[in-house]
Amino acid sequence: MRFSVYQESHIGGRKSNQDRMGYSYTREAALLLLADGMGGHIQGEVAATIALQTMGALFQECAKPYVRRPERFLEDGFFAAHREIQRYRAVNNLPETPRTTIVACLIQHGNALWAHCGDSRLYWIRAGRILDRTKDHSRVEMLIAQGKVDASERDTHPERNKLFNCLGAPTLPAVEVSRPASLLPGDLLLLCSDGLWSMVPDPALVQELQGNGIGRAVPALIRAATASGGSRSDNVTALALHWESPDPMHEKDAISTLLLPPDAVTTNIQPLSGPGSHDADQDIPYDDQAIQNAIDQIRQALDKASDLTPKK
Repeated sequence: MRFSVYQESHIGGRKSNQDRMGYSYTREAALLLLADGMGGHIQGEVAATIALQTMGALFQECAKPYVRRPERFLEDGFFAAHREIQRYRAVNNLPETPRTTIVACLIQHGNALWAHCGDSRLYWIRAGRILDRTKDHSRVEMLIAQGKVDASERDTHPERNKLFNCLGAPTLPAVEVSRPASLLPGDLLLLCSDGLWSMVPDPALVQELQGNGIGRAVPALIRAATASGGSRSDNVTALALHWESPDPMHEKDAISTLLLPPDAVTTNIQPLSGPGSHDADQDIPYDDQAIQNAIDQIRQALDKASDLTPKK
């Protein structure tokens, strides 16, 4: 695999950054993750952190060097993260469970497969056109699907921020998994929180990404979103991947995984810290035993269907 990846987050006008993002890759697979802790509930940043850590740890267990059952991996990973968030509430005797939206993308064998819960989005862009994007699990999208609201009201309707699906809710999340998307050189994948897409119209978003390298486009989009939101700006987070750029000079920091050992995993999945992001003193440490317990449960379920060891 050969790709370029760039990520950035800004706190906006909020007191803390509850967004989390990160990616991991092996020689034959890559996982992109973005979670947006829900501010209407306590400790949204904890829920987002747990979601990324759980998914990241599961990827390291299953991608040897690729994931044999990608749809099952995404579904079970979301369920495991959901259970870990609920376990965190029980252990800490919280009055309610922290909650988060999430979007994840698994890339292997030249195909991308993504899943989401809530309104964190993924865009698949080719030659200046959106080929596909996730549909928000929101009240306004439900009304549009029912024919009660016109699609033109999607970005202005007063119920656009009301969600019916997330991790950490009392009921199990409904994990929406896409069909495999066959990537071509030059394709772009963008994962972003609602702090970005609600402030930057889709045409402007596509134009910026297609016209500039992701290393320039993502910071520009972050600046545009925070400027548009002003003092009331939400956290703004984006993670973009440029697949096999046909112009080697266009993305100077391209990653090639061909030389990685079969069992090697590279990852940057960790809590955010630094300027404009969540206070490092509040970062939630890894609970290795809890994550391992969740992984063991998932592996037992997966083993019943197929052997996790890749066969060639």
